[in-house]
Amino acid sequence: MPWITFTNKNIRLEVAPGVSILEAARSAGLLLESPCGARGSCGKCGVRIPRTEQLAHIRSGGGKQTVPETEADQALACQSFIYGDLEVLIRDYAGDNRSLQITAAGSGFSYQNSPYITKRLSGDSTEVYGGDRLLGIEPGGTAAHRYGAAIDIGTTTLAGSLINLNTGEELAHCSALNPQTAYAQDVISRIFFCRTDQGLETLRRLCIETLAGMISQMAGEAGITAGHIYEAVYSGNTVMLHLACGLDPASLGQYPYTPRIRGGQHSAAEGLGISQFGLVYIPPIISAYVGADIVSGILISRLDEAQGITIFIDVGTNGEMVLARNGQLAAAATAAGPAFEGMNISCGMRAQRGAIESFRIDAEGACSYQVIGGGEAQGICGSGLLDIAGELVRTGLIEPNGRFAVPKPEARGAAPHNRLGQKDGKSVYYITGTVFLTQQDVRQVQLAKGAIRAGIEALLARFRISAADVDAVEIAGSFGYHLNENSLINTGLLPPEFGGKVRFAGNTSLSGAAAFLCNTGFRKKMEELAPRVDAVDLAKDPRFEELFVRHLEF
Repeated sequence: MPWITFTNKNIRLEVAPGVSILEAARSAGLLLESPCGARGSCGKCGVRIPRTEQLAHIRSGGGKQTVPETEADQALACQSFIYGDLEVLIRDYAGDNRSLQITAAGSGFSYQNSPYITKRLSGDSTEVYGGDRLLGIEPGGTAAHRYGAAIDIGTTTLAGSLINLNTGEELAHCSALNPQTAYAQDVISRIFFCRTDQGLETLRRLCIETLAGMISQMAGEAGITAGHIYEAVYSGNTVMLHLACGLDPASLGQYPYTPRIRGGQHSAAEGLGISQFGLVYIPPIISAYVGADIVSGILISRLDEAQGITIFIDVGTNGEMVLARNGQLAAAATAAGPAFEGMNISCGMRAQRGAIESFRIDAEGACSYQVIGGGEAQGICGSGLLDIAGELVRTGLIEPNGRFAVPKPEARGAAPHNRLGQKDGKSVYYITGTVFLTQQDVRQVQLAKGAIRAGIEALLARFRISAADVDAVEIAGSFGYHLNENSLINTGLLPPEFGGKVRFAGNTSLSGAAAFLCNTGFRKKMEELAPRVDAVDLAKDPRFEELFVRHLEF
């Protein structure tokens, strides 16, 4: 039986022959990232084998090798199977949260504070109620201590807000990387990962443990006791809510895509570390792929009350959108894929220190960019990727079909054409000497933006209106908040008619969760509204594929 030693973690264990390095790491309790679901396609689980003679002790599974070929001591953990003693160096995945850029703030409006949780002094004790139901009795007078947590469970990121239920005031907020991304990047991959009970329990446990840590952190910052937090509101897409509740999401991955929960319900707050009487409220959902996060967005943006035509778009791993016309609502979702999160991109990374987050080409052709945290660029995050693509399209360096342009002789050597080059025999655009955009990266942008644009066009067609008829455009989500209107239009993700109408609403999933937490009237309102929203199944739309292909072009 071979032994594997994770040298920089001081862990050594015996494994069965043929076990992958990834499986060995996870069995040792190490969180090694493999967002493609261990298919060997993302290249994010690269590890080092410091004793190169031990490379003979592993066999490749034949996955797509995307780690640099020039580094002979590199291996993909998910595709490297152990057949002899091995020493391995893995990167510190847990450090990612320290510099991860996650938007917690979202737009909102003023509303009356009337929370579900109330307290009543009874002699020498305090009764805790949820609505009209007595949840429990606490010794002493604790009426002044009444708190709740609003939680946005995103596919890639988690965000939380600690609320004083007596006043509606936010006391603290925090955010973190969703640890499930280490096992599967998007919702479809996570549904597949949950095909075993162990897979489902792994993803549920990772989520709840991280949320408990976030709640504990916020309670510490606010100087309160977590035991005085009585309710948490989970806002997220339908798959994420299933995973957080420990429900098998298999039915969401096969026709007729039936959710096991519809929202508008409570469950016990097990594992969150809040009051022993604590509850979790799940807001209503619209469909298998239009979840409580979008219902929160509808609430916060007051789409059901808006006059004229407004389109609400949450841009991310999933692209969800709602079209509102004088109170009539239709919603749809498309699979944008992980490109906007920096995955499947050669130099892609999450929005953390070292990532290029914005990019410009000026009138003279000179390039400039901004790096999160300053310093040297290490890669490209989603907003930077869309900026780079948008600017290259605008300046003609990317042709409408997505190919890099061949510069005319008179343009060679002039900025920005001098950044076009070759790497491994393929065309690339260099932002720095080590950070670049490849032709395949451009294709990933095309696929992601084509899916979202096709969804927009399908909703417009549903209402028999044109893009010019739209009065307002709201871009929601933590990722969407960091985008800019020009890049969205230059790439064709948004139609040009939307120019000048775009507003960035921020994390409406979180601000909506806070509204549900503080005002029970919103719960009843949205529980009645959600079933009336026209849930458009784009898979059944005969024009969707045609729209998708058409909008692959820039």
